[in-house]
Amino acid sequence: MSDRRVVEYVIEEKLPEEPAYRPWWITMSRVVFVLFSIVAIAVFGYGLARNLAERVGTVDVAPELIAGLEVTVEIPAGSTARRIAEILVDENVIADGGAFENDVRKAGSAGRLQAGSYEMMTGSSHEDLIDQLVSGPPILETFRLTVIEGLRIEEMLESLAEETGFSVGDFESALLKGEVNSIYLPSDLPDTLGLLAAWEGLLAPDTYEFTIEATPGLILQRMADTLAARVSRLDWSQLAELDLTPYDGLIIASLIEKEAMLEKDRANVSSTIYNRLVIGQRLQLDVTVVYALGSTPDRVLLSHLEIDSPYNTYLIDRLPPTPISGVRVSSLESAAAPADTGYYYFVLSDTDGSLGFSETLEEHNEKVAQARADGVFP
Repeated sequence: MSDRRVVEYVIEEKLPEEPAYRPWWITMSRVVFVLFSIVAIAVFGYGLARNLAERVGTVDVAPELIAGLEVTVEIPAGSTARRIAEILVDENVIADGGAFENDVRKAGSAGRLQAGSYEMMTGSSHEDLIDQLVSGPPILETFRLTVIEGLRIEEMLESLAEETGFSVGDFESALLKGEVNSIYLPSDLPDTLGLLAAWEGLLAPDTYEFTIEATPGLILQRMADTLAARVSRLDWSQLAELDLTPYDGLIIASLIEKEAMLEKDRANVSSTIYNRLVIGQRLQLDVTVVYALGSTPDRVLLSHLEIDSPYNTYLIDRLPPTPISGVRVSSLESAAAPADTGYYYFVLSDTDGSLGFSETLEEHNEKVAQARADGVFP
């Protein structure tokens, strides 16, 4: 054995030194700094992403697009270039909304794109679509139709049929099947009246313009809405004092329409009707008898005055159940605001259509005799 000694070295592990004392606020400030840095980076990243989105466009890209299909695209009023791009993507007209928006802006057309209904071809070039939107939607062919005052509902539908090419049955069907509505449509008429009676007087005579795509229901609804608006804008408080409604006012307006040929007489005819209603006197108007007869005779005979009808104002003590014709605006206005008179009678007094008004029966009979003597009527 060698006398060489074997020396083993033992390395002693040092215990960790105690950290130097740091105030608590230093540690807390470092934590706050780290958190602030994280928030700042996030805000900066969001702003950068948003700016990039605004440059490129945020419109979704359609996953698939089949070219060559014709689709109807509605562009609402006030739509921006970006909104239009979104609509075109949704309708599969284009695949890349962002690219379309950029092309619009490059062409300087962002403020020239027009709202409306378009027929577009899927897969069209952006240039063609921009040209189409700048030119605007196609102008549809239109037509005018005129409905004169004083027609009963059947005559009115015949007039509409002659001017539109639709049949009378088409218009009747639209009214009777609920395609047309009116806030003044009565619901409590006698079953003995005709099916169309409820619509008597509820369609406004006027000249209208429609596109060639207009249906009977659309045409009639426009007329019904026009009439309802005309009635609703008037003050009917004077008739309300007699417990009469605006619909009753419409009935009175139709009586004025048929009795007064001249504008100057309408307010006085209204006053005569109003005065009789106040005292409960029968209206005794020949025009209601003619309506009850269903056709216009050469002259109204005494036998006609005995016709059993809810429209015969020689026999009933009230207004007829419905209007008897379509009415013009001035007849409505006269019904709502009758003249302030003491008249209870009137008669045709001149061949120009003028009426003579009287406060007493004696005065009225004198005017009747004078009109006969002047050959105004037999």
